[in-house]
Amino acid sequence: MAKVVSVGEVMVELARGNDGRYGQSFGGDTFNTAVYLARAGIETAYATALGDDVFSAQIVDLARSENLSTGAIVEVKGRVPGLYLITTDDKGERTFHYWRDSAPARSLFELEGWQDVAEHLVAAQAVYFSGITLSLYSNAGLGRFLAMLELAGERGAWRVFDGNFRPRGWGGDLARARMVFSEALKRASMALPTFEDEVMLWGDASPEATIARITTYGVKEVVVKNGPGGAYVHAEGQTVFVPVEREVQPVDTTGAGDSFNAGYLAARLKGATPVDAARAGHALAGRVIMHRGAIIPRAAHEGVASH
Repeated sequence: MAKVVSVGEVMVELARGNDGRYGQSFGGDTFNTAVYLARAGIETAYATALGDDVFSAQIVDLARSENLSTGAIVEVKGRVPGLYLITTDDKGERTFHYWRDSAPARSLFELEGWQDVAEHLVAAQAVYFSGITLSLYSNAGLGRFLAMLELAGERGAWRVFDGNFRPRGWGGDLARARMVFSEALKRASMALPTFEDEVMLWGDASPEATIARITTYGVKEVVVKNGPGGAYVHAEGQTVFVPVEREVQPVDTTGAGDSFNAGYLAARLKGATPVDAARAGHALAGRVIMHRGAIIPRAAHEGVASH
């Protein structure tokens, strides 16, 4: 079984190039993180459901080419993965447009074979998931997933939650999003939220307020990402501000938080302190935002420090 199991959805990605044409690749928040974890040498599996079409096959091939275990991917006959399109403005900020309502990933914990996925989660050293992961599932699916987090925790696994709040994924139902996030935080041991998202969902006044709120759920390690404003790291009862060492002008901010999380988690799994892990997260995110797309070419990735 893999050291980390990352849970969520990977989709077909269409991103507009400088010439106005769209290039096709694949991405999804927890998938992006899984790829960067694997590149850091962390044994990682991806848990999702895909179809039996050519794009699903290409996603599985991509996962394997990135040394991700595909044993927790369920295949659903006659279905296709979701699709998202990215447009970016002249500051590198991106806008997403989704076609994903019938994607099989939404039914992962209600499909035949979900028990096999559950076995992967419970046996892992760390389970990684996001607010987008939670937005996929029905109440029945969420119940099963949250139960798996509890079982994994009882076995000593890290349960790592990236808030990653996207209002559209919740149909504008903030009350349900808050309830589900609260249930996830009760079962998380590490939280890696983005401050901008926490403001949208909870109205937090500062990153310190985010940390204060999340720790009330019993989460021991919290890292609040604040873009070029650095990160606030709370661990062992102490909060430390970790600035971005070298600010860059981004080409495309897609995948910035996902890659920070991977850099941070990989460093922590290798024994780094939380502060050094945050520096590793900043370094990787800084490299990623200098390229278009969520997953940068391997050649561009080389040279990124993993403390």
